[in-house]
Amino acid sequence: MIENLALTEAVYYVLLSLRTPLHGYGIMQKVASMSNGRVQLAAGTLYGAIGSMLEKGWIQAVPSEKNSRRKEYVLTKQGKSIAENELLRLKELVVNGEKILEEKLNEKSNS
Repeated sequence: MIENLALTEAVYYVLLSLRTPLHGYGIMQKVASMSNGRVQLAAGTLYGAIGSMLEKGWIQAVPSEKNSRRKEYVLTKQGKSIAENELLRLKELVVNGEKILEEKLNEKSNS
C-alpha cells in the first residue's frame, strides 16, 4: 500500500539521492548538490531519516563486506513509489499556485 502523505524536504531529497546505492556522507553530498547547496543535512537529521525509512521499507541496506564500517542504502520499489507520489503532489501544488497567483496578477493589471 502506498501512503498518501507529504514528505519533509529532507526525506524527499534522501529518497531521490538513493536511486543508486550511497553511504551516509555520499547522501549528504548528493542532497547538497541537487539543492544547489540550499539543503545541508546534519548527521542527526540524516540518520534519523534513514532509520525511519528503513523501518517503513522505503530504503534498504546494501549488503557490504564483513569488515566494512560503511553502510550503503538504496531505494526500494515502495520508496520509489513514495517519491513518485510526492513529485505528483508537488506538481499539483505548483499548478494550483500558478493558477491562483496568475488570477491575482490579471485582476491587478485589469484594475
